[in-house]
This record gives sequence, C-alpha cells and structure tokens, in this order.
Amino acid sequence: MGRRLSGRLVVATHNPGKLTEMRMLLAPHGVEAVSAAELGLAEPEETETTFAGNARLKAVAAAKASGFPAFADDSGLVIDALGGAPGIHSARWAGPERDFEMAMEKVEEELRKAGARAPERRTARFVSALCLAWPDGHLEEFEGTVEGTLVWPPRGAKGFGYDPIFRPEDHDKTFAEMTADEKHAMPPKGFGLSHRARAFLKLSRACLEG
Repeated sequence: MGRRLSGRLVVATHNPGKLTEMRMLLAPHGVEAVSAAELGLAEPEETETTFAGNARLKAVAAAKASGFPAFADDSGLVIDALGGAPGIHSARWAGPERDFEMAMEKVEEELRKAGARAPERRTARFVSALCLAWPDGHLEEFEGTVEGTLVWPPRGAKGFGYDPIFRPEDHDKTFAEMTADEKHAMPPKGFGLSHRARAFLKLSRACLEG
C-alpha cells in the first residue's frame, strides 16, 4: 500500500497531450491537477538512461520547486527490430519542434533499412514509467507497457506522438483511431488499454483508492 494522495497535484509536463490524458485519469479521484507549465516551472534536462529514472528526475524537481506532490511520466516507443530505439529518445526523434510526422517517417525509414517489412518483424511496445514525488522526498513508482505492431502509412488523427503507427495487440485500430475512452479510460468505461493507463491503474490502487 502506497502513500495516499489528495488535494493538489503538480503534473510535471509541458506536453498538452499528456496533460489532457492525466487530467482525465485523475478526475474521478477528486485530485486537482495543475501542470508544471501553468506554474512556470522549468523543464529539467532528462539525463537518466531509463524511463523510470527520467520520470523520477522530473517528479522530484517539480515537487521541490512547487512544494506540492508532483507526478511525472516518462514514456516512449521501444522497437524490437531497432534494438529498442527510439526508447528514452522517443521525443528527441521528433526534434525541437516536436514534429512527430517526421519522427514516424524516421521510424519507417529505419525499419526498412533493417529489412523489417513483415508484421512479425515490426513488433514494438509503448512503455510508461510514472513517479509520484512528495516535497519530503517520498516516492511511489509504477510502470506499464502495451505490446503492439507498427503499421505504415500512419492511420488516425486522434492521440499524439507515435499513436498513428501503433496498433496494440489484439486490436484492429491504431491508438490514433481510438477514442479517448477506448485508449485509456478506466473500468467500467474502458479497459485501461494504453501504457499510461496501465501504469496509472497501479498508481491509483496504491495511492488513490481507499
């Protein structure tokens, strides 16, 4: 059983897509979510070598700067045929302008170079590491993954990031073709399908339900 969370929570992100997802996940629990961007907090440089390490770094920095509990996610796309790339560098592949159309084209180019054209060679997973940090230094950490296959060309206009090329296992739609409820709503509305939802389900059981 983790430490209980209530009241205000700083979501340590400057990514509006992630913030929207997080507010949706937190809303049923009565937690007021304010983003690091709204508070004018700087984004720390992500210098760790794992998703969990970078999530911890961001959450701890936001908790210390704000004086409130802070929540951070570090997530990315791990592609088997590319040796795990882009992995923790998933956002960097999109460049400073966060151009994910370019990033998806780069993924496809690298897959073709690797000879990964058949679906069985295009396996990948999304990984999400979540960290809750309190100003006193207490941490709660969780991780979720979702397996899938990469498709080309991209499909769908919902979601963000690499969602248009990721088709989760046992589903016909890409993440970008799914509604928000289909992708990450919790039971009974949805199945907690996304990597972030799966990690959040663990977090909510440990720190929000009671």
